Amino acid sequence: MADQGAEGLLSPFLRSQRLKVVRPYIKGMVLDVGCGTGALASIVPSDCYIGVDLDEQSLAIARQRYPRYSFQSAMPAAEPVFDTVVSLAVIEHVLDPERFLRELAMRLSCGSDHFLVFTTPHPAVDWIHTAGAKVGLFSRHANEEHEDLLDRTRIEALANQCNLKLIIYRRFLFGANQLAVFQKNGDTAWKYQKVLPKMAL
Repeated sequence: MADQGAEGLLSPFLRSQRLKVVRPYIKGMVLDVGCGTGALASIVPSDCYIGVDLDEQSLAIARQRYPRYSFQSAMPAAEPVFDTVVSLAVIEHVLDPERFLRELAMRLSCGSDHFLVFTTPHPAVDWIHTAGAKVGLFSRHANEEHEDLLDRTRIEALANQCNLKLIIYRRFLFGANQLAVFQKNGDTAWKYQKVLPKMAL
């Protein structure tokens, strides 16, 4: 289904909050996996962005909204050429999150300024997503397509299996969502690992 981020009364707000929380880590050449209708493109220069999504309807909308940007249905070659690899509210929809995370990691460059970033709902509030989807607050299609919700312990375990280091973790939107920022093991990025101020939401 096209543009699940706009289906549901609160979905556009949720999407804006995801963009807000990841924005500090978006830099350089960006690969946006599960780009949907291209919301992340609004904060990245056109010559530094590639969006990937399986849904052709979503890609058609993205191309119409951002005609100077690159959107495609297939992942680029598995080469570490991107400074930032982003996947917002996607990993909970995949059957094999470890394989998915490995695919993302393979395209991430090494270095202290190179980040793999994702957001995902927290399993403790799954009932809120389900109830909200039923009454039209959130996307019903997105909720129905959830495969598995990961907590911090499982996120860190996946990272270890994929040779990634979780350098920043925080919950936002009253704890309902999670931000996870990774680097490839061996990178020195502890200057970014600090206590972040809590957002109002």
